[in-house]
Formats: sequence, C-alpha cells, structure tokens
Amino acid sequence: MPLFPPAASVTILVDGQPLPAYVGAYLAHGRVFAPLAPVLGRLADRAWFDGATLVIERDDRRVRVIVPLPDAMDGTYVSVGQLARGLGVTVSYEPAIHQLNLWTQPPAVALPTPFNPSLPQAVPQPVFTPEPIPTPKPQWSGPPLPRRTPLPLPPPR
Repeated sequence: MPLFPPAASVTILVDGQPLPAYVGAYLAHGRVFAPLAPVLGRLADRAWFDGATLVIERDDRRVRVIVPLPDAMDGTYVSVGQLARGLGVTVSYEPAIHQLNLWTQPPAVALPTPFNPSLPQAVPQPVFTPEPIPTPKPQWSGPPLPRRTPLPLPPPR
C-alpha cells in the first residue's frame, strides 16, 4: 500500500490575524484549500442557500459554492484564493513560509488638507453666555443655635 506524503500545512492570515480553524488548510495542486465555515465567517457579509448552492456576498460581489450537505460546512473544502478574489479580497501567498495572506479593503481615510489662509473662513458667531449671579448670603433671623463644637473640660482642682 503506497503512502503519500501529507500535503503542506498552510497558515491563513486575514488582515494580519490568523484564521482559527480546527482542521487546518493545506496546499494541493498549487492552490490552498480550507474548510468553508471559518473562511465564510471572516470574509462574508451575508450567506444563504439557494438549493444545493451556497451564495456568499461581500459588499456588492457574490460567489456561488456548491455544498453537497448544508450541515457539513466544516467538511466542505474550498479553494480559498478563488473564493477570496471573487469577493474582492486581495490575496498573496508566501511559499517559503506556507502562508496565505488575505487583505480586505479597508475604508478610505481622507486626511485633512493643510491650513490655507487665502481660502474663505467662517466668521465667528456671537455666543450668548449669561453672566453668573452670585448666590446671596443667608440671613439668619431665628433664635441662636447651640454651639456645635465641644468645650474643653476645665482642669481638675
């Protein structure tokens, strides 16, 4: 009985964080295969079944994957690179360390423009702040109150 060498184990990183999976990914025929469930959880915005086809959506892109048994998504292996590229994710593979990097598109951040004094500026608006009214001092008009601090004991004779 011939023994085949096991496929090379591959680490999948999504935005620099490792993709947790009970059963790891492997390299076969120049492609990285991994269980569908953890990949789906990190890359998809929505997913639903259309018969035996799983439709995966991210932003405005859709990918269809044929799943033989809907209950066995952990046992269904997919080509991660093709799935991720179909969803608009940037994919790169580093063969020296057997690592697949998936980079989702971060939202664009606009930096503020430098101050230009020649551009029109907003005119300062008046702000209504009322003047504070001092609290009036209390005027006691009742009988005198007993002393609150104790008096020292007189020295013994």
